[in-house]
Amino acid sequence: MADERLLRELAQRSFTAAEARGLGLDLRLLRLEDVRQTSRGIYEPTDRSGLDLGQRLETHLSMQPDAWGSHRTAARLHGLWLPPWVDEHGLIHLSKPTHLPRVRRPGVVGHRVQIVPGEVGLFNGLRLSSPARTWLDLAQELTPAALVAVGDQLIRHPREAFEGRSEPYATKAQLLDMLRAHRRVKGVGRCKDALGDMRVGSDSVPETLLRLSLIAHGFPEPDLQILLDPDDPRSPSADQGYREVRIALQYEGEHHNSPEQALKDDWRDSRFARRGWATIRVTAADLGDDFARPRRELRALMAERRAA
Repeated sequence: MADERLLRELAQRSFTAAEARGLGLDLRLLRLEDVRQTSRGIYEPTDRSGLDLGQRLETHLSMQPDAWGSHRTAARLHGLWLPPWVDEHGLIHLSKPTHLPRVRRPGVVGHRVQIVPGEVGLFNGLRLSSPARTWLDLAQELTPAALVAVGDQLIRHPREAFEGRSEPYATKAQLLDMLRAHRRVKGVGRCKDALGDMRVGSDSVPETLLRLSLIAHGFPEPDLQILLDPDDPRSPSADQGYREVRIALQYEGEHHNSPEQALKDDWRDSRFARRGWATIRVTAADLGDDFARPRRELRALMAERRAA
């Protein structure tokens, strides 16, 4: 029966009571499909592990036309990194302008925020705070290092072939203008401090955290995206390092484990080695102890090369 098919389809996602009634479905039958009410007028499967965050937000926004997805919700939908301790617990973050009451309903964290033009828009059909504004919204709950890491992801130059965009989400100048427009917003001072430590060229969060760790432990600030041949844009490059002592640091994420990528990495390091460079490979395992091993190796190499 058509009703049974609609019941099964609706029971797999977030939906409103009005939507179900519009399809001629009986909510009492939907509850038998392992569906429960998670907020006033909103129903979701009891097992929400496979639910799409964007679709859930779309359902909530249909009930709150003056609101938009913000904070942690916007960060996840923009693909911005959030530290592992930021646990959503299935909550949706919705913001409204300061002249309207905040959203108060189960399953929602409501916010009232001051905005200026350009800070809220449609992203993949969803009304969201912009990536830059989301960074400001998160300032109160992120550590200084995490705030720098998210900021680095805003200003980095993306690779169009992989990300579908060629321009950064924002420049440092644009972020500073935004902060000046919100002088009284909580977290502005933390963002200004982070802005001073942000750098174009950290292409991943671990690269940012490695750079910050090195500086915190007394190393000079490393150069970023070092081309072996500066005049050749196709030259192999190092994620970061120290050109004056010819030491490269390469962060290798999971994709470096494939045989094909391993061959490319070996070729890259051999090219650097022929020019007298030493390479320190850094992996995800080094994140757990604040890059202690790479720091030890770097300190020893620096002492050796400066003594030579």
